Order: sequence, then C-alpha cells, then structure tokens
Amino acid sequence: MFAAYAARIDRDQPLDGLELGERPSPEGRPGWTTVQVKAASLNHHDLWSLRGVGLAEDKLPMILGCDAAGIDQDGNEVVLHSVIGQTGHGVGPDEPRSILTERYQGTFAELVTVPSWNVLPKPKELTFEQAACLPTAWLTAYRMLFTNAGVRPGDSVLVQGAGGGVATAAIVLGKAAGLRMFATSRDEAKRKRAVELGAVEAYEPGARLPKRVDAVIETVGAATWSHSVKSLRPGGTLVISGATSGDRPSHAELTRIFFLELRIVGSTMGSKDELEDLLSFCAATGVRPVIDETLPLDRAREGFERLAAGDLFGKIVLTTS
Repeated sequence: MFAAYAARIDRDQPLDGLELGERPSPEGRPGWTTVQVKAASLNHHDLWSLRGVGLAEDKLPMILGCDAAGIDQDGNEVVLHSVIGQTGHGVGPDEPRSILTERYQGTFAELVTVPSWNVLPKPKELTFEQAACLPTAWLTAYRMLFTNAGVRPGDSVLVQGAGGGVATAAIVLGKAAGLRMFATSRDEAKRKRAVELGAVEAYEPGARLPKRVDAVIETVGAATWSHSVKSLRPGGTLVISGATSGDRPSHAELTRIFFLELRIVGSTMGSKDELEDLLSFCAATGVRPVIDETLPLDRAREGFERLAAGDLFGKIVLTTS
C-alpha cells in the first residue's frame, strides 16, 4: 500500500527522512481493527517524529500520521483516537500510553490498524476531512479549554500563535462556548483571520492587552512565555501543551507566578471520552475544523514543507482517494 513514512531520523533536516512509497499492509491481530483511511491530518508531532522525538530508530521505517477518519471492516464511518495503551485495551495492561507512530504504524497510508477500543463512530454531520482534524490538535484544544483552564462562558482567554492547529481550534471552540477570545500572531493576515473566526481582537506578539485575561492557551513556548504570564489576571491559569519555539524561556517569571498565585497547567492530548464529547459538540453546534488545504497522499511532502515553515492557518489534510 502507498504511505508517507519516516525512513531516517534527521534532527536538523527532518524532511530529509520523509519518504513516500509502498509499505506492507497491516496484519490483523486480536482485539484490533483495520480501517480504510479516507482522510488524515498533519500535526507537529509528525515533524518531531522525523527529528527522532518520541520515535526510536529501531522502530523505523514508521508510517507517520496520528489522526484519521475512514471506514472500518464492517463498513462503518469512524474516527480514530490516537492515544494507544492508556487503558490496556488491545495492548499489554502495563504498556504506557503513547501517541500513534511512537510504537505503531500510523495513518498516512491507505490502511491502518489500531486497537478496536480506539475506534469511534464518525458523526454523519462531519465529512471525513473535518473529522480527521479532531483527534490531536482539536482534542488538545478542547481539553486545554474545558478541562484544564477552568473557564466559564463570559471569561476571557488569550491564545498565543494564531494560525497553528491547536490555537485555531481554541479560538473556534472558545467562541462557540461563549468565551471572549483574544489572539496573537506575527502575521497580519493571520491576525485578521483570527478575528474572522471569532476572536474579539488579535495583537502582535508581546502587545499589551486592554485587560488581563482569565486564562492563556500556550503552545508557542519560549518566545511567548513571558507575555503569557504577564497577560494573566491574579489567580489566572496558563495552560501549556507545546513549545514550538523552544522550552527554555529567558525569563521564567517565577516571582509574578507566586506573587499573583497564578496556575500553570500542563496539558497533553485528551481522553477518548473527551474526543466523544468534542465530536458531539461539533455535530450539535455546527462548529467545524478550519482546514487550510487538502492534498492527496502522494503530495504529502508539500504539506510537511508548509507545516515546517509555519505557512498555514488551520489544518492540512491528506486524502487517499
């Protein structure tokens, strides 16, 4: 079957390790389900895998891709939950949780096999392309906002780095839930898009906000960390799920954190129950993932190049037909 896979690890030039070509079809195993992939979406996790983060060389070659929607062996339209091993379903009971492609072949292929527990029904209201955007970036944003940020309708939230998958999802989900969303971006066009999606206002990175916010959604890391902390009201919450600009800020802002009793919460992915809630939320409210571009699988390299350059707003989706 045709697939996009990591053939080599290259920490400096990750795309040099990406290859497109034929790979063996997955073999059936007890307690697992094989899904015909209709659509899959790119995440920064795929780039990190090519750098060897979370992916050991002895696992190569590894088909990339965490997220997918498709058709299962019984003809049902399904979405995949990409966290494997968190409950013991389909794997050893003591196996630590991992994201698909850290141990098991991924979704950038015509077929993928996952534990049957990880297969959820796709709402009829969502296309395959839309549903394929949800299991990583949108689920991460959902958990950050509604599980970890502690916000309620009417509260204010700053999203750093508008344009990325998680940041875009947070703006759309927050707006739909009655939150006052603010955003930052270095790019004027992305700031404009953020407002069109529902942000009250979008600012250049580091800009002083008109009022301190109740929570900050942080995925950028070192470049925006100080601004995130300074933008919070006393007792506010900073939720972080990534550090695309690095994980070592020059100013940790520790004095401000303890003096204002700020909460710093780490957030990773989300649970299967939260993905079910997210699917229902999208189906019921009309909220849809923001898709920047849809490409056929054989043009996956173009999608990786745009993701690496940050030249996108929303998700890049790969389709198999």
